[in-house]
Amino acid sequence: MNFNVKTDNDRMVIELDGRLDTMTSPQLDEFLHTYLGGVKQLVFDLSRLEYISSAGLRVLLYAHKTVSRNGNMIVIGCSEEVTEIFDITGFSDIMDIR
Repeated sequence: MNFNVKTDNDRMVIELDGRLDTMTSPQLDEFLHTYLGGVKQLVFDLSRLEYISSAGLRVLLYAHKTVSRNGNMIVIGCSEEVTEIFDITGFSDIMDIR
């Protein structure tokens, strides 16, 4: 998995590409723990994400909880497969998925 980050003041957009799973989620988790401070709007662009596992879901949940204290998180560009995983796990009910 690769990710590209764009920042503009207190807004951060993270584009994910590939698979967010047990092998790749620690890299994103470490980045988020380091750089989420001060972010008020976080956008995850998942238009090129092929798969997300429970490990990846945990990373998104951490990001959501952290940013929601002082801002909001939006998830955009989900494929049918990723949307189905969000629906099955209930993430669709707690996150702003567009």
